[in-house]
Amino acid sequence: MSGVGPVEPGEGTHALESRDGPDAAAPPRPRGRVGEWYARHRRATLATATATALLVGGACLYATRPQPPAPPDPPYPSQVTDVHYLSGEATPAGAGPHSFSFGVELSVLAGPPVTVTRVSQPFAGMSVTSMPKVPFRTSAGTSRKVVITMHVSQCRKVPWNAGLPFLDVTLRNTRAIEVHSFILGQRYAQHLSEALQVACSNGSG
Repeated sequence: MSGVGPVEPGEGTHALESRDGPDAAAPPRPRGRVGEWYARHRRATLATATATALLVGGACLYATRPQPPAPPDPPYPSQVTDVHYLSGEATPAGAGPHSFSFGVELSVLAGPPVTVTRVSQPFAGMSVTSMPKVPFRTSAGTSRKVVITMHVSQCRKVPWNAGLPFLDVTLRNTRAIEVHSFILGQRYAQHLSEALQVACSNGSG
């Protein structure tokens, strides 16, 4: 038979399905366990991540914040301690026949408390004791009276006319330990010379 008829599709040929048909969209790929877990906990995960980011940012800001200046070191004890001569004092009982006493006022002006650990003087023929006994402590902004007693052991080794005699006082606070010499003035020098003459008038030493 001759003639032109419809072209038969070749073997293995399939008709294209309409993209608008019910099966046009491919089914979603199944999610793995991680995907399913994320889908169920997405909000909580996002909240945790946000909180973590905020914490890290806050920690960075805290670590890089401007630091306040370090507090200054406390003053040296000799810079804030004063010793002033007051007057002669009655010699304590039991001090010995060649002893005499006088009073001084010790003041601490500022800083941490100052402890007096030793009181001495430069002359080889005398020794010193104090009341209160060392060590004693004085707080900043306060003063205390200290009675100093000199004990003469060798009159030939002490000057009867001391020009500017001084006391050596060992001071301690949280900054340092220092030995400081306090010159007590002309009144003290005069009274010391008079007391030495009386103490040595009987030929002691």
